[in-house]
Amino acid sequence: MAIPVLLFVVALAVRVAISMLFADPAYPDALYYANLGRELAAGGGFSVDYIWNFVEVGGALPEQGVLPIPSNAHWMPLAAVVQVPFIWAFGPTPEASAMPFWLAAAATAPLTYFIGRDAGMLTWQAGAAGLLVAVPAGVTPFLGQPDNFAIYMFLGALAVWLCARGLRGHRWSFAAGGLVVGLAFLSRNDGVLLGVPFALAFLYDLARRPRLSRIGWGPALACAGGFVLVVAPWLLRQLDVFGSISPSSAGGRILFITEYRELYSVTTATTLDSFLGQGLGAIIESRLGGLWDALLIFVASPMLVLLVPFLLVGIWVLRRSSDFIPWYLYAVSLFLFTALVSAVHVPFGAFIHSAVALIPHAYLLAMAGIAAVVGWIAARRPDWDAPRASRNIALMIVGVILTVSAFATHSTLEAWRRERDGRADVLAKLAEVADATDVVMSPDAGAYQYHGDWAGIVTPDDPLPVVEEALRLYGVRWLALEGAHITAGLKPVLAGETRPAWLSAPLVVVPPLPPDEDDEEESAAPLPRAVLYAVCLDPDDGRCAT
Repeated sequence: MAIPVLLFVVALAVRVAISMLFADPAYPDALYYANLGRELAAGGGFSVDYIWNFVEVGGALPEQGVLPIPSNAHWMPLAAVVQVPFIWAFGPTPEASAMPFWLAAAATAPLTYFIGRDAGMLTWQAGAAGLLVAVPAGVTPFLGQPDNFAIYMFLGALAVWLCARGLRGHRWSFAAGGLVVGLAFLSRNDGVLLGVPFALAFLYDLARRPRLSRIGWGPALACAGGFVLVVAPWLLRQLDVFGSISPSSAGGRILFITEYRELYSVTTATTLDSFLGQGLGAIIESRLGGLWDALLIFVASPMLVLLVPFLLVGIWVLRRSSDFIPWYLYAVSLFLFTALVSAVHVPFGAFIHSAVALIPHAYLLAMAGIAAVVGWIAARRPDWDAPRASRNIALMIVGVILTVSAFATHSTLEAWRRERDGRADVLAKLAEVADATDVVMSPDAGAYQYHGDWAGIVTPDDPLPVVEEALRLYGVRWLALEGAHITAGLKPVLAGETRPAWLSAPLVVVPPLPPDEDDEEESAAPLPRAVLYAVCLDPDDGRCAT
């Protein structure tokens, strides 16, 4: 047990070290789960006091602007729920919110080792794959965030393993898989795709002669029942609160957008007719583009290109292995789903959130590929010691990947710091001039809620009159704009080219960062990093006087 324990400790130490460098939730998904986790721990239930995107309220401006709103019209609940006992124990701190994700990410490293050993792989292969899972290249900094990366990677790898064991006759594993797939679904909507290998495995088992059956009806029904047992309470809640088991998809804004900015619009038509209206050629091009983007993301981020040839060799060598067939089925299902359903969302994080479940088995297959390549060369080089050469080459590759992972993690953390620090002056000014009950419009309402406890709504990606309508609907008193996340309708405001009558002069202006020496000279002046304005919807409000 020494190796699994060591892998857990190393993976946990990596998470803690990264948290010491950057502890806060860094982007809208993580901020949402952190805010909701705190609300649940405080006894407030499934509600949030801001709108990160108007898909949370139907994808359009509602008849009445009300805050707070019921939570989770779009995102699933598990990443918030798991934070609650840690917040109760340690208080509403960034570390408390992150702890369950540290543990899930750390547990995935020894899980990878056990999966490899159970598949008959050598100790060094399983151990090397587990070490890579502890520091999975470009994904590394995300595993400590209060997001579903870590828990979905753990649950996805576990589900695939349980299905593989079921194929080999471990019926209890197959039965338990339903519970795990249910939890994965509560982590991500497309977690239901982890059920595809189970369904196909059972159908394959039915096709065998009865005396050759390895799964049987009992474990299959237990698997399905476990899934229903886990997900039914949540789906009933969604039906009761929203009237739909997938509220954000009901209006079409998730499924039928043709470009990503439409997700943040409240006026753009996003219906089946508007989607089909772009023409068959454009639809096919976008689907193929999404598939291509997904492949590039997987190749570049967790695999760092270097491991891809070995992964392909490993897939070929173990193509008939029941230990990896469920992984092949899930991988194909995920890439097909990505191409057909979520292609437009792929470059903006949707794919990699789910693809993390592929990483543990992919690293194991890459280690098998290394051994196969070295064995092929050694058969033609009598002076080679194939086992020793395999270990040495794997060690060198792991060393390269760990080094690159460190640089990639540093770059990501720096980008997160710049984002957080860019709005610090705006938050400080709000604390000085705003009342506690004021509503703020911003490009990341979750960040203003988390760092300043401000209720708020997101800036809609629509013309200025629509923005004004949203301001009036929710009684917004402050507008924060950020150069890195500006919409087309508000860009002239941030650039100082126009100033609506209901808007004050800038109260705070955070200047742009100086350009890097390698940057080409821009034709237009860079936008400020952040600006705060007062919003004066009442004619008697003197804050906007010239």
